[in-house]
Amino acid sequence: MSCDHNCSSCKSNCDKNKSLLVETAQENHIKNIIGVVSGKGGVGKSSVTSLLAVSLAKKGYKVGILDSDITGPSIPKAFGVGEGVEGNDKLMFPPLTKLGIKVMSINLLIPDPTKPVLWRGPVLGGAIKQFYQDVLWEELDFLLIDMPPGTSDVALTVFQSIPVDGVVIVSTPQDLVKMIVGKAVNMCQQMNIKIIGLIENMSYIKCSCCNNLLYPFGKSKLKEVSSFYNIEPLASTPINPELSKLMDNGLIEDYDTSYLDEAVEKIIKFNN
Repeated sequence: MSCDHNCSSCKSNCDKNKSLLVETAQENHIKNIIGVVSGKGGVGKSSVTSLLAVSLAKKGYKVGILDSDITGPSIPKAFGVGEGVEGNDKLMFPPLTKLGIKVMSINLLIPDPTKPVLWRGPVLGGAIKQFYQDVLWEELDFLLIDMPPGTSDVALTVFQSIPVDGVVIVSTPQDLVKMIVGKAVNMCQQMNIKIIGLIENMSYIKCSCCNNLLYPFGKSKLKEVSSFYNIEPLASTPINPELSKLMDNGLIEDYDTSYLDEAVEKIIKFNN
């Protein structure tokens, strides 16, 4: 009952105090695995994951996205991939986006992507392990894992089963942001996962008439919250109707991601 799931510091001699990491296929060589997490849903975690992948790909890196949000997958829609997944008797072949980003998501494996995935925790965890073990990722500089919201069973499965190098936490500028980020920070600390930094999404709107910045959810709390938890502030990202339109049409790779350049450079530096 007192287990905090951090086996690295546990002195108990139980069966759980063993590495639960699974190995990916021998054909795969993944240099860096980055989780994108949030303390709650609705903060735009999947869009941030997608934009980070696009930015990395535009800089010449080989990138993959593992969509571990099994019950609410949105990555294939954003990139316009939905033709299904081919494979052989050993591995699944992830579809490629226009920029060559490899994508694996449950929505690529079910006939009707609008139908809910009504699976319990162990089955969800098994699917995520397969996405890491049984997919032909080949050579990747970065594998980004779009995590499900919150700190539930699926997040534990990812952190215990996949050798995640670090995580990016996504928040929004609302009054509860300190508590929300705190949940993610504490989960990472208990699981012995390094935190790369914090991205505050939907932070502002740039007026198309006067170019002034508007703050519909209040002033940015990025620096305040980052300082409170002693983590790196990576970026404040805008609300932009153009992004929503491009994602709806599967064209997120056409979006200008230059405002994430500094955050991406910090992510690259963190892993080198």
